[in-house]
Amino acid sequence: MENGLESRLNKLKTDFAKMCRTVEGMLASANALLVKPDNVAAADVVNKDKLVDEAEADIENGCMRLLLRNQPFAKDFRDVSCMLKAITDVERIGDQAADIAGLTVSMSEGTDEKAILKMGALALTMVRDSVNSLLNEDTALAEKTQALDDEMDGLFDLACAGIVEKIKQNPDIAGTAAELLMIAKYYERIGDHAVNICEWAEFGNTGIHSKHQ
Repeated sequence: MENGLESRLNKLKTDFAKMCRTVEGMLASANALLVKPDNVAAADVVNKDKLVDEAEADIENGCMRLLLRNQPFAKDFRDVSCMLKAITDVERIGDQAADIAGLTVSMSEGTDEKAILKMGALALTMVRDSVNSLLNEDTALAEKTQALDDEMDGLFDLACAGIVEKIKQNPDIAGTAAELLMIAKYYERIGDHAVNICEWAEFGNTGIHSKHQ
């Protein structure tokens, strides 16, 4: 039979996994909205961000209570510490997915900017795999996911260059172009948050936290 610590820790892990999957769904929906805008679907993504914020607060409080009451050590302590750190990155990914969805409301048509669409697909992969690396204690997957950040940065540079060139050719699209630049930046930040989650996954397994270079 599970003792109190195991039961509470497993509950926190379950809640954390649910929060992560909600954010992944938000990002997937935001990606789809870039291709086919839908104001109702966009509002749904934005509204889900409130649920993510509530989940973050609940998990944070649960982690703090567990630390104070059960005083875990070694691997259990690292697991709780990783969740406390990772929920911040997951919550911010949710914020950025909601921001992307919100920006699509002003778009009458979807974008065909290939670099940005590739960034969206890559961001979703990085988020999903970073979360899986943490939940499944998969250091190899964490390292593989961190390596994708260079590709994300390259796509960001490509997207920015392409959008700036289009503005030069047609200044009338400056408003829409500015929104696309913001979306590209959100994806780039999501990639950074995914890398952070991977670093905490590695810490959970090794006890060593090393910043990705």
